Amino acid sequence: MTPTPLSRRSFLQRSALTVAAAAAGPAFLAGCGADDASGAGDGGKVTFLSYLPLETLSLATELLAVAGGHFKKHGLDVTLQPVKGSPQAMQTLLAGIAPITRLGQIDVMTAVAETGQPLVSIGTLSRGSALRVVYSKKTHPLARPEDFVGQTMGVPSEGGTSDKVVSLVLANAGLDPAQTKRQVVGLTPGTFNLVEQGRLAGYVVSVDTANILTAQNPDVGLFNPGETVKSDLQVYVTSKDALQKDKEVLQAFMAGIRDSLAAMVADESLDETIKQLRGQYSFATLDDDKIAKASLTMLRDTWTGGDASKPLLVTDEAAWTAGYKELTDAGLAKPGGAAASWFDNSLLPTA
Repeated sequence: MTPTPLSRRSFLQRSALTVAAAAAGPAFLAGCGADDASGAGDGGKVTFLSYLPLETLSLATELLAVAGGHFKKHGLDVTLQPVKGSPQAMQTLLAGIAPITRLGQIDVMTAVAETGQPLVSIGTLSRGSALRVVYSKKTHPLARPEDFVGQTMGVPSEGGTSDKVVSLVLANAGLDPAQTKRQVVGLTPGTFNLVEQGRLAGYVVSVDTANILTAQNPDVGLFNPGETVKSDLQVYVTSKDALQKDKEVLQAFMAGIRDSLAAMVADESLDETIKQLRGQYSFATLDDDKIAKASLTMLRDTWTGGDASKPLLVTDEAAWTAGYKELTDAGLAKPGGAAASWFDNSLLPTA
């Protein structure tokens, strides 16, 4: 099969309702019935909301679930619909436009604790951070949290997950996050010029962007925030309403995701994974063997938490609540919430 790019006219036409509704805001969304848009009961058609662009291996699990037929095996025809960041993904989900998205644990917990949003995590994808802080080994190495103090860090948005991760790196080391300035920057490899010029100490990127940079420039160093931050996990999220109304669809979706993950974990060389992905998709980090394998290996380590014997996707209550405590201790989430009630493992496949 000839690889095709992800930004498709047909894809956008198919998902026009989701895009239009999300762009129009709460008033428009509130007027849309969930039955009209989610497609959960229409021949197995389901929309997955992605706050990530589709041209990234950070979305490998969902991409392979489509390309490898894992969703189809469970009776689903899934559209991967990008939206503009986590806030829009939450808004669109809660409006009933689609039944499922993937978010950071940080975003879920702050939304539920601060404003009581009826969100439920139904599976933990990553058990470690899939972000990296890129820095210059020559200009300003970032080997420990103390190296962030008094510096300016690049983040993709003010108050977003990456911004909060930088704050947690500092707070967990007993340092004041306010001592590190933030600057909104692009997440492209070209932003590294600002680091080389000393205008930034570093910036937060995805693992595949990090691998592009390390392949291009021996001066690039990487700091893994997951070594100090507990709550920077990725989780699949639905609404309380969809949890009841679309239970069977969500179970099928999570079964497809589990099969996709299991296939990548079992594929030690990743050759078959990459072959299947390239059969349907084409973008820079996927098309480069070295970068694709490095990125998928790093991501696979986060999915398994370094222990492939543990069941995939299962949320560990102790780790989940420890993440909430970390956020409240850092002043990033309102304390007193019943964090253990914010996740539900019951939709995950048992075999």
